[in-house]
Amino acid sequence: MQKKLLVTSALPYANGSIHLGHLVEFIQTDIFVRFQKHIGNTCVYIGADDTHGTPIMLSAQKQGITPEALIEKTHGEHFHDLTAFGIEFDHYYTTHSEENRVLSEFIYTEAQKKGAISDKEIEQFFCTHCAIFLPDRFIRGTCPHCKAPDQYGDACEKCSSTYSPEELGDPQCSQCQHSPVLKKSQHYFFKLSQFGEQIQTWLNQDTVKPEVKNKLQEWFTQGLREWDISRDAPYFGFKIPGTADKYFYVWMDAPVGYIASTLHWCKQTGADFESIWKSPDYEIHHFIGKDILYFHTLFWPAMLMVSGFNLPTKVNVHGFLTVNGEKMSKSRGTFINAKTYSDHLNPELLRYYFASKLTSSVEDLDFNIDDFVFKVNADVVNKVVNIGSRLGAIVTKKLSGKLTQPDPAGEHLLVQLSKAIPAIHKAYFELEYAHAMRHIMGLADQANVFIDTQAPWNLAKTDPPLAAAVCTTGLNALRLIIGLLKPVCPHLAKGVEGFLNCDTIQWENLTHWLTDHAIMPYEHLAQRVDVTHAKAVLKS
Repeated sequence: MQKKLLVTSALPYANGSIHLGHLVEFIQTDIFVRFQKHIGNTCVYIGADDTHGTPIMLSAQKQGITPEALIEKTHGEHFHDLTAFGIEFDHYYTTHSEENRVLSEFIYTEAQKKGAISDKEIEQFFCTHCAIFLPDRFIRGTCPHCKAPDQYGDACEKCSSTYSPEELGDPQCSQCQHSPVLKKSQHYFFKLSQFGEQIQTWLNQDTVKPEVKNKLQEWFTQGLREWDISRDAPYFGFKIPGTADKYFYVWMDAPVGYIASTLHWCKQTGADFESIWKSPDYEIHHFIGKDILYFHTLFWPAMLMVSGFNLPTKVNVHGFLTVNGEKMSKSRGTFINAKTYSDHLNPELLRYYFASKLTSSVEDLDFNIDDFVFKVNADVVNKVVNIGSRLGAIVTKKLSGKLTQPDPAGEHLLVQLSKAIPAIHKAYFELEYAHAMRHIMGLADQANVFIDTQAPWNLAKTDPPLAAAVCTTGLNALRLIIGLLKPVCPHLAKGVEGFLNCDTIQWENLTHWLTDHAIMPYEHLAQRVDVTHAKAVLKS
């Protein structure tokens, strides 16, 4: 039975470029979406830029442009970079939209009606020089626990402890280095604790992996706290209804962007919005990093519960990316933007490399340059593409350009390779991409052993019909392998489809073998990566 899915990645913030850390998530999500479509499911991939907050406002001021101009420019850059890596959205929008404003106000108003909003006076740091209340990340000072200097206002990068900004020693505004003062302000809070039991029930429906659920229990044990959903002017965002100078905190309206972007897509396509967010017709799958787990598994479901929208079916959580074993850092040359990579290397090879490491766990993964070069050359070039380059020339130059029929040994090989399809299907569906890649490369190994043993380049001189049978088997094995690899390497798959002169490869036709069939002359599908060239991404 076919499924219908709405799938999202976390929304990238509009105050910076897409980097390799972002791409871990976008590639993981895109592979899942392409797989769902590959097997015949209806799958809508929705994305958007996260566009509100003090950093956007201040960055625009520094550039001498409006926040609207900044987010429009960034939106184009983000979409271009993501598209370069084969990320194929059905719709890529923005949280600074009329749909998002209306929906955010609706959710807030519904929460008010149900007694889930409170207000109280609080104290927070205010920079008299910049004339703004400071977000935690715009305050630097000495960690109250390990005494490390120059730490953020909410967490210490040295000892990993968390705290409130008021606990910092010698606090300073990160924009002007002046010392802020504590100032009172009326703020609005979402009563998260009212939804504790409902959230627990939702989590018990296999919504997250057990290791993630165990982490969430720590927060339930500590007690769910009221969530401050307001910020003071000046602020770039949506004004809270009924107030003169209060705005929705960016984390209030950002996830609403998932719904708002869906609504905008529905308006453009005529799709039924209610069937996605208000009925059981669609499953909703979120892909996020472990750093935003709290927002997506506590605040977000509570917002949906209070307003009557569907809850996510799955929240898929991944770990962080390191580069050559280190945290991404500009000073160490390990911070790599997407554009820097795509200027030097084939983006599809990064898709394969990440897939070869991605599992359903929240473990971090490492982009190691030497390992990357070895793996993509050994697997994609030597094992997969090599089948086409070796056999294509024989068929077109020595065997009249046509495939014939596999011989009995070839038929046996194709049957054996086909037996792997269910296991690879299961691995993709469960986000165990690394397992799927190992299995697919194992099939490529079997195909190459068969080709090497039969040596069709020699048979073409002594027994052309048998050579044609061997090449027919080998190229059908390639078609099966590339069909299994298609969610990861869609551009390579398209190249193989053109070379084999065949219809679009879908999951349902993986074993529709090409016989008595003319192919096209082979053209290079992928080139080996030189390690020196690869290391250039660290020097740019």
